[in-house]
Amino acid sequence: MRLFHFSDDPGIAVFEPRPVRISSGRPPGREWLNGPLVWAIDDIHDFMYLFPRDCPRIVVWAKPETSHEDRRLLGDWRGAAYVERDWLERLQAETIHRYEMPTEGFEDLQDAGMWVSRRNVVPLALTALSGLDREFAPRGIELKVVDSLMPVKALQDTTLHVSAIRLRNARP
Repeated sequence: MRLFHFSDDPGIAVFEPRPVRISSGRPPGREWLNGPLVWAIDDIHDFMYLFPRDCPRIVVWAKPETSHEDRRLLGDWRGAAYVERDWLERLQAETIHRYEMPTEGFEDLQDAGMWVSRRNVVPLALTALSGLDREFAPRGIELKVVDSLMPVKALQDTTLHVSAIRLRNARP
């Protein structure tokens, strides 16, 4: 397993723990997840962050308990990433930076490939990624361009895993 952190900043020498920019409601005993941490994503779920920083998106994939009927929504793909048409040009044009992180010192949150560290982390490697729209298919993820993400939120009523990210920037 490999861990990554994605950023629009190509010059990070050391990741220092910091609180999240916008706190989320956390279950009792997990409020610490809003505190100072370094976040990383595993290589299986890295497609969740193949977007410009503020790009709204909904990503979905099958879980072990996903029904056969809901798996059919994915067709031959491992998952799907939905992005609004207004963001497609930026997805095609912008460059993001994928930092490879050491696995030591990270805690598995058992949640969609998310890992956190409570201490400074020195990245192992840096890769610039451009033409982000072309990064999904090799990972088995279908990129779906829609006019609005709001109808896609209905996928939350399926047995698929649904992650909605930066929806505050989505079209109403």
